[in-house]
Formats: sequence, structure tokens, C-alpha cells
Amino acid sequence: MTRTKVAIIGSGNIGTDLMIKVIRGAEHLEMAAMIGIDPDSDGLARARRLKVATSADGVEGLVKLDEFADIGIVFDATSAKAHRHHHDTLTAHGKRLVDLTPAAIGPYVVPPVNLGAHLDAANVNMVTCGGQATVPVVAAVSAVAPVAYAEIVASISSRSAGPGTRANIDEFTETTARALEELGGARRGKAIIVLNPAEPPLIMRDTVHCLVPEADADAVRESVHGMVERVRAYVPGYRLKQEVQFLPVAASDRAARMAGLAEGGWQVSVFLEVEGAAHYLPAYAGNLDIMTAAALRTAEHLAAGRAAA
Repeated sequence: MTRTKVAIIGSGNIGTDLMIKVIRGAEHLEMAAMIGIDPDSDGLARARRLKVATSADGVEGLVKLDEFADIGIVFDATSAKAHRHHHDTLTAHGKRLVDLTPAAIGPYVVPPVNLGAHLDAANVNMVTCGGQATVPVVAAVSAVAPVAYAEIVASISSRSAGPGTRANIDEFTETTARALEELGGARRGKAIIVLNPAEPPLIMRDTVHCLVPEADADAVRESVHGMVERVRAYVPGYRLKQEVQFLPVAASDRAARMAGLAEGGWQVSVFLEVEGAAHYLPAYAGNLDIMTAAALRTAEHLAAGRAAA
């Protein structure tokens, strides 16, 4: 089967890790170009050593490469602000984009929730690292009981939060909250990110709280465990820190009132840990690893669909 050639815009940590994943393990993808804006970046240097075409002139440099005509999918691992320009430039040339920024121009994709939903989209959005880790859990709870309110806290090492992550904090919270609603099924969603300065660095941890009017505890646990295994299929370091917790919520509780649980309900709490595969990034950077793994899985699916067509 002919593999789809891909380019990556963004030669930082995320883009470089993604490049290594494509080269090491992609079935339907072939690495064609790495694009950055810093000619001295480690990502561009590694790409050159791996005989991958490079440019330090951003998306304009990508368009000028001889390889550009054959590229079918472009990953964007830059920033939400930059992605808007990349989208306009590349879709005009008929390229498909897998967006790893929180720009959310295209529809959200979280592989275990809706991988096959947007095969014809010109631009698909990978939400955020927090979204990739927590939306599947909210969707698992929602499959069993209506989720009136979902709140997630993503705690990541400050060392794994580069300039792109720090510049996109507002977009992170807004995009993740919307994904909790649109894909997770929550009536209302809220997202919080914590940059943890602890030394040695701690791996990514995510806390998910769902308020439900009633719940079959055994069914919820089974649904959550099943979803965790689906994520682990492409992120082996994704795991539960402890068993799913259930706490009764009084109707007078502020969160219950906001969620419209007039007669109280249950708080379902799930505690997660995400350890990275350490292909390029350190193992504690699970927040970045889950994004590149999800983006790779999505692009593989898009390429396989394209080949089948």
C-alpha cells in the first residue's frame, strides 16, 4: 500500500517527538518534511540527519519545497495563533491538517471516542493534552449516566510546558471545556491546568470529576476501565492511579445547584496518570506524548481511509 507523505510544522519538542513516532512506527505514513522557524533547532538538525527535507522559513518554506506537491497531510505543532495562518495557506493548496494546537478550527478528534467521525474534514483538531487524557473518561461515564457537570484538572511538569503551551493557556481551558461537552457528553464542562514546578519532575496527572443524578457504580467502573484500555492501545503509559470513586452530593452543594441536580446526585471521580513513551521527550512529559500519539493514530486513520477510497 502506498503510504501518505506527511509534513510537520513545528520543530520543537512536540514536532520532533511526532517525527520520531512517524519514522519508527507509522504504517500508512511517510515522513517527508520538517518545518520550523529556528534554523538551529534540534528538531531540524535531527530531521536533516534522518534525510528528511527541512525548511526554517515556516509554512511559506514548506510550500516552496520540491516535496510539497506529494504531501497529503500536514501536522501543525506550533501555536493556536499561528495555526490560523497555516490553515488558510495549506487548505488553499488542498492539504489536510491535523492540528495539535488548541485553535479548534476543525472538528475535535479524540481517537477512542470519535476516530472515524471526520474522515472527510480538511482540518481536524486534537483538542489539548488534557482533553486527550480526560474526554475519554467523561465519555465513558456519560455512556452509563447523564453527566450534568464535568470538571478536569490536568497537572503537568513545568519542564514539559514549553513556550507554545504557556502561550495557549486560555485556549487550553476553553477548548478542553468545549470538548468535555461536545465529545464527552457533559452538559457543562470546566478545565483547569496546573504547571507543577516540583523537582524531580512529576509525570502528568489528571483528575476527572463528573456530577451525575444517579449511577450504577459497577456499570460506570466497567465503562471507565474499558475506555482506559482503549487509550492504552496507543498510549501504554496511560493508567488509573486508583479505583473509580463515588461520593454522594448534597442538593445544597454549589456545584450540584449549578449542574441542576436539585435532588443531589453522585460525584464520580477518576484519577489518572500519563507516562510518556520517551521516544524523544522524557517519560514525565506524558502530556506531550499523549498528544503526539493521538495525532499519529488520527493521521494513520485518515491515511488508511484515503488509501481505501
